[in-house]
Amino acid sequence: MLGGFEWRQPASDSTRAVVVINAATSVRCQYYSRFAQYLFSHGMDVMLFDYRGIGASRHGSLRGFAATWSDWGALDTDAMLKRALREYPGQPVDVVGHSFGGCAAGLAASGQAIRHLVTVGAQFAHWRDYAPAQRWQMLAKWHGVMPLLTRVCGYFPGKRLGWLEDTPAGVVKDWSAFSTRYEKLPSARSLAALPFADVTARTLAISFTDDPFGTVAAIERLLSYFSTSPRTHLRIEPQDIGETAIGHFAFFHSRFQDSLWPIALQWLQCGELNVDVPGQTVSVKAPSPQPSPGGRGS
Repeated sequence: MLGGFEWRQPASDSTRAVVVINAATSVRCQYYSRFAQYLFSHGMDVMLFDYRGIGASRHGSLRGFAATWSDWGALDTDAMLKRALREYPGQPVDVVGHSFGGCAAGLAASGQAIRHLVTVGAQFAHWRDYAPAQRWQMLAKWHGVMPLLTRVCGYFPGKRLGWLEDTPAGVVKDWSAFSTRYEKLPSARSLAALPFADVTARTLAISFTDDPFGTVAAIERLLSYFSTSPRTHLRIEPQDIGETAIGHFAFFHSRFQDSLWPIALQWLQCGELNVDVPGQTVSVKAPSPQPSPGGRGS
């Protein structure tokens, strides 16, 4: 059973969106509670949840507990989207995905129901995409030390180390592999077998120049999988908003309520950016042409 939190208006309103927030790998959903409250205060219902084995969805020891990144997307995220459709009938369903949470939206079979999608620093943690200046340290930490400790303990004891939450071994295996199973897929034709291609949501990917995970290559790699979605990549330098650092996690800190959060809010509301925003639009992509029945696309 998944645990989480909900911000909900008592009376149903078909014009009011419900937003599902997908957390980053091994981050408790409570981390996003202030952002959730912000969205609720601007007329949206919000659902937060922890993936299996994390936070409120952890039940007992993780030693021997079976869970993978695929489970977090195909099972947990899909379950939350189905719940949103069931319990908020007629309301549009939007998603905010942080880091792996952006990938999770593309692994859920119900992702085709998503109207608008906002991702923040979302990528597959593919080591070749890490920022060059930190690549080797990150490779040693996440692809060396983390799997080694996991083999010893039967799970990753991240909480004791101050490295996120304790994490199931299967998730660590997916993360620490030099190439995840999705990176090994040879072509867009193979990707068509995954739910990514069924997601048609208008998608905004927000990334930051000082995020060592969210390089341009990393963000664009994930965006390319959402082949039938109109996609926009907005890349922001901290100096654009008078900050010295933002990195991979700080977007959801309340100090960015007036500078960064309105960008996500506007996209969730209308699926586009209608006002000047800080940063540079790296790419705006229309959906990729789809093959016609019985032949190839032009």
